[in-house]
Amino acid sequence: MKIEVLEPHGFCAGVTGALKKALALPGGAYCLHELVHNELVVKALEQRGMKFVGSLDEVPAGATVLFSAHGVAPSVQRAAVERGLKVVDATCPFVARVHKAARSFAERGLPVVVIGKASHAEVSGIVGEVEDAGGRAYVYPDLPEAERIGVVSQTTMNADDVALTVDGLKRRFEVETMADVCGATRERQRAVKAFGGDALLVLGSASSSNTRRLCEVAPCRAMRAGTMEELETLDLSGVSTLGVTSGASTPEEFFAKAIQYLKDREGNR
Repeated sequence: MKIEVLEPHGFCAGVTGALKKALALPGGAYCLHELVHNELVVKALEQRGMKFVGSLDEVPAGATVLFSAHGVAPSVQRAAVERGLKVVDATCPFVARVHKAARSFAERGLPVVVIGKASHAEVSGIVGEVEDAGGRAYVYPDLPEAERIGVVSQTTMNADDVALTVDGLKRRFEVETMADVCGATRERQRAVKAFGGDALLVLGSASSSNTRRLCEVAPCRAMRAGTMEELETLDLSGVSTLGVTSGASTPEEFFAKAIQYLKDREGNR
């Protein structure tokens, strides 16, 4: 079996920046939700003393709280300040741009359609931004009764799906759009689409949206593994050329360990 490493793969700039901020905090700091959607990253930070919480109510007054790379609504930011928390914001710069665009649409009176998964932390933050500006947000496929709309997107969606959705909306509405996936997501998806082998392995967590999208856009059989335990259970029988890539929140240390395991496994056959 030939193993082909796809480039680019692994940490994007937003994840790198968020992790740098997390590692600079003293032990005992809190993080609102997972910093990034990767169990290995979360476990490593927990071992350094970071506590992950689902609500600001779980953070003691005066403590340090880190906002994840996915961003939060302005109401959450204000609540943290009102409770006297020391805030460190690790929001990805590209996500922050989406917040700014969504708010601009809302302030101009446009209903805002968000292309993304309603339950995702990033989408919750975008919706909160719109509502804070006095606007109304609709998570696609929910749509407003209007002639003109503003459209934004969760940054880790399938780039082709986002483009098709926007084209469809333009046939029904007058559309102003800032809907686009981030550059790192697009580049990784492009590399996967160009892969010519017969199987693809994506290293990353099941909870990671951009990891799942890489599996979706693969032109061949696709598998996912987020830990060595998951990797060891994969059936690679019959695979001639295995492409290997990873989600934008997958540590390079795990990637290298996985590649070595695959080489050793193949050499022992």
